[in-house]
Amino acid sequence: MARRTTPEPEVPSATNLPAPARDDRDSRTKHYLISMGIRTVCFVLAVLLWGPLRWASIVCMVAAVVLPYFAVVFANATNQRRIDVLGSVRPSDPVEQVEPRRDR
Repeated sequence: MARRTTPEPEVPSATNLPAPARDDRDSRTKHYLISMGIRTVCFVLAVLLWGPLRWASIVCMVAAVVLPYFAVVFANATNQRRIDVLGSVRPSDPVEQVEPRRDR
């Protein structure tokens, strides 16, 4: 009886799969909302502390201005592991360009 000479295909493991896209989106949404909540608190503190602690008010104002940028950047950052594990999608056969029909 002849032995198989071709290697068996590698079977993917369920533990190597990335988290579902929905979980990634929900996590990013939660972090964004927390950042915006902190920004709101910083803005309110900036208004309340303007008289007695002006330096603290300025720090809170700077935080209220800078936080939205970082919140958006982190909210748009997808899970890199998902891209690494799944890879990019490419067609197996190249698609030929079809010229548009010109009826005259």
